[in-house]
Amino acid sequence: MLFDLPDHDTLYAALLARDPRYEGQAYVCVSTTGIFCRLTCPARKPRSENCSFRATVADCLDAGYRPCKRCRPLGSGDPAVAALVAALEADPARRWSERDVEAAGHDPSTIRRAFKRQFGMTFLEMARLRRLRAGFGTLEEGGKVIAAQLEAGFSSASAFRAAFARLTGSAPGELRAGRRLSATWIPTPLGDMIAVADRTHLHLLEFLDRKALPAELRQLARDAKEPIGIGRMPPAEQAAEELAGYFEARPQRFATPLAPGGTAFSRRVWEALCEIPAGQTRSYGALAREIGRPSAVRAVARANGANRIAILIPCHRVIGADGTLTGYGGGLWRKERLIAIEAALGRGGAAAVTPAEETCARP
Repeated sequence: MLFDLPDHDTLYAALLARDPRYEGQAYVCVSTTGIFCRLTCPARKPRSENCSFRATVADCLDAGYRPCKRCRPLGSGDPAVAALVAALEADPARRWSERDVEAAGHDPSTIRRAFKRQFGMTFLEMARLRRLRAGFGTLEEGGKVIAAQLEAGFSSASAFRAAFARLTGSAPGELRAGRRLSATWIPTPLGDMIAVADRTHLHLLEFLDRKALPAELRQLARDAKEPIGIGRMPPAEQAAEELAGYFEARPQRFATPLAPGGTAFSRRVWEALCEIPAGQTRSYGALAREIGRPSAVRAVARANGANRIAILIPCHRVIGADGTLTGYGGGLWRKERLIAIEAALGRGGAAAVTPAEETCARP
């Protein structure tokens, strides 16, 4: 249910008091700076007449405001989460346990809830994913499964196979070089992604913790009539380069040739997604009207959810009709940050990361 915002005076008093009761339910937008903040922001308080209040991050971004760099309204605001993420970045090969979390001065159950709330996975799951990246890299370079297992920090071969299969839908020994469709691992600031491409087109680009990923990989293998291999194809390399520029907020156009699959209706929806300028969003209803199917709102939502090429086909640009951030396979926390990145790009040029017209076309 939506949170009904109190009146302006009540929220302004909460801003002055840095009242934490409105955390995640109200944000202040400051007209003189163009910035939006949490009500608990430690920065100097603006005058009341320069403030407006909005219920969601999406509302603030849609109104053209930038996130504050002090209170970071797109982050969790939890120093324990920030500390553990920093520790993981500093030592990604470490085999973390709940005892390590306790030794760092944190309550494991509290940390589990905090990470689930922000990232859709626990801290230990995140740490395991980082170790699997190292194992995947070993396989991609032609290493043996046992070498990949050790590189990933798994003492048990069966545990490594099971973790790898849960993630990719295939056992590590099944991924071989030289197949038509090949998978590669692409690190990004918002988490690791897996890309599947042939020599001419990108077929899949997903965050590795997306629950639908194993099923999507199995479907790709069925469509190809052979297992997916391992290795970096030219379209995956191009996508990795373009993503690096995107996350650095460098103006550009996605030009990686895509093979998104799907029905004719789904492809029309995906083409419409690609036509949304960076820094802007649409509701499902608006998207349905734009493709000339105003009554097909639910079908548009299903097509949006079936997109298997994240970011390059920007399904994250679709929000609820009430301005709230609706479901996203990569997690709402990523959706918030992607919209924020594109808000910055949009101010530098609305087409900064809008894909080229041919990008969403089926080959």
